Amino acid sequence: MHIRQVQLATRSLDDTVRFYERLGCAVLADDDSVRVTVGSSQLVFRVLDGMTGAHHLAFTIPTGTFADAKRRVAEVATVLGADGVDEFEGPAGWDSRSVYFEGPDRQLLELIERRELPDAVPAAGRAAPADGQAAPADGHRAPLAPLLVSVSEVGIAVPDVPGAVEALRQHGLDPYADPPGPDFAPVGDVDGLLILVSSGRQWFPTLDRVPSSAPVVVDLGLGTTVELAEGVLLR
Repeated sequence: MHIRQVQLATRSLDDTVRFYERLGCAVLADDDSVRVTVGSSQLVFRVLDGMTGAHHLAFTIPTGTFADAKRRVAEVATVLGADGVDEFEGPAGWDSRSVYFEGPDRQLLELIERRELPDAVPAAGRAAPADGQAAPADGHRAPLAPLLVSVSEVGIAVPDVPGAVEALRQHGLDPYADPPGPDFAPVGDVDGLLILVSSGRQWFPTLDRVPSSAPVVVDLGLGTTVELAEGVLLR
């Protein structure tokens, strides 16, 4: 499931521009929106006054680049962890590992290495050191963006997680790995996941922020529109 585009709310276009430019992403801003290229995906942000909660997005990185990607993101953003740990193996059946970091609006962002995906590094990032190799010695900071393959996950708060799962089944989108729970259910596949959560569930690993209830529009190429909650649309 390829996540083509995600439309999200933000409290500040300027903060969003500065953050994603630090990652090295291509950013296009106008008076009312910011468009960010993340590998083969696109993020579109628009200001929403009174926005509450925090978005969650994960970005796929190529297998074999985890240490380098973590180093790159730590140079420009705050890496998040719990109990002194900041690298996390995925749930059973995911064959993945992740590092989380702070985005604008206290977004909970994630780099995820999915080991069953190809390990090819995007062309623009091939000069980067692979895991176990030394970082560049010339003092120049390598941007993160060349290692970003696509948007891997979009966190979505819904009033009825099992009901949303069944609605997505009707459009050919099935739960991923473990059976869905009452307040957490990943739906999709290794290329892209919708992380369905209840509105009161706190985002791991910080446990200090809840999902945003702001509108989210996700373009998956469905050919139809599915409304999971007010303002939460899949296309």
